[in-house]
Amino acid sequence: MNELTINLKPKDKRPLYEQIYLYIKENIISGKLAYREKLPSTRLLAKHLEVSRSTVELAYEQLLSEGYIESEPYRGFFVAQVEGLYHLIHEKTASLEKRTEEKDQYRFDFTPNGVDLKSFPYNAWRKLSKDILTDDKVELFRLGNPQGEEGFREAIRKYLYQARGVNCSPEQIIVGAGSDYLLMLLCSILGREHAIALENPSYKQAYRLFVSQSYRVLPIEMDGYGMKVTALEGTEADVAYVTPSHQYPTGIVMPMKRRMELLRWANEKEGRYIIEDDYDSEFRYKGKPIPALQGYDRGGKVIYLGTFSKSIAPAIRMSYMVLPKGLTDVYLDKCGFINSTVSVVDQMIVRHFVEDGYYERHLNKTRSLYKGRHDQLIKGLAPLADVCRISGEHAGVHLLLTFGGKATEEDLIKRAKKAGIRVYGLSDYIIGEKDEKATVLLGYANLAEEEIEEAAKILCSVWKP
Repeated sequence: MNELTINLKPKDKRPLYEQIYLYIKENIISGKLAYREKLPSTRLLAKHLEVSRSTVELAYEQLLSEGYIESEPYRGFFVAQVEGLYHLIHEKTASLEKRTEEKDQYRFDFTPNGVDLKSFPYNAWRKLSKDILTDDKVELFRLGNPQGEEGFREAIRKYLYQARGVNCSPEQIIVGAGSDYLLMLLCSILGREHAIALENPSYKQAYRLFVSQSYRVLPIEMDGYGMKVTALEGTEADVAYVTPSHQYPTGIVMPMKRRMELLRWANEKEGRYIIEDDYDSEFRYKGKPIPALQGYDRGGKVIYLGTFSKSIAPAIRMSYMVLPKGLTDVYLDKCGFINSTVSVVDQMIVRHFVEDGYYERHLNKTRSLYKGRHDQLIKGLAPLADVCRISGEHAGVHLLLTFGGKATEEDLIKRAKKAGIRVYGLSDYIIGEKDEKATVLLGYANLAEEEIEEAAKILCSVWKP
């Protein structure tokens, strides 16, 4: 087969590669493309559809990764055997349809996990990618160092010292494909005999991960300064997972006094550690950022986590972990054989992105964009000042609105939904008994200022008594 009759729609919101991918996938699932049927080459299909070859290659790569097609050297691409996966495929398709249907119900989505991808530095990224791949460097396609390439780790070390006050050597840094991977790696380093304390409300992904790894997870109540150390001391926890620069989801910035109390707790007993997740410390709108907790650690108690996913793009899937020196040898002994989950090419791109100043310029641009949206949202919500309290406004990319009176979280979410706006309840982040206070989260990273202005007017009209 040299052609596929695909009706590409340039005005469709979905990228062209996704339209090609969905067409072929649906035809395989329905049986219109039979097992072992040969697909056109990327070159021929690109010519037939009048699109770039890279567009077709992206579609084929997605189909390959999901097991719908197979590639045979020197022969081409063939439809894979998917009969045994029918039920799984059906469930995934139904789930995708449900999510698409839900998405279509909303005009505005205040997701707290949003990132502004329109500001992604495509030109700089394209230039760096081209420069790195210009020379035929065989080493770029090897597995590379399990911890991450030494030059990249040195670039991370310099950035962390200058921007966050983190003190470490490249030997203490491990690069991985996302924070989930690094946390699972950390579980293997620490062992399963620990009890882990989490802030409550908490980052639920970390909670689910620790539970899945068979840890005892102990939710610790918070006050206006973060995790209460007095409550922590009354438990058997010997590892505390905290987000001091901007607690997720409450937005609390942990003051210096509380940070010192946490360090004192960790230093009181052998084997105690603090996991400091510094996931979005780059975005702060009032005062100077407080240096990372790790920078004040003199006893080798703080395990530091950071990521480029929030500040550059989620799809990059590139995070890093800084181990105390005492755990570095443990890592090498227990996990040093595990290959890196980030390609050498991607590490090289991000390394030069940081070293050549692109990252700093991108952060400055993004901070300015988010600051404008942050200010617009607070301004737009001003009419609600007598019915709710705004918090978490000094950092991050979302606000919290806590309502008084008889308002319930469920009712607030329903009223917003009826008006075509998606908001999120704080109760989804609470471990155990839910708080009676009605609190909603409004993320503003992936909404334009004009959209925020319009959405805020609607929310004021539906939430105002």
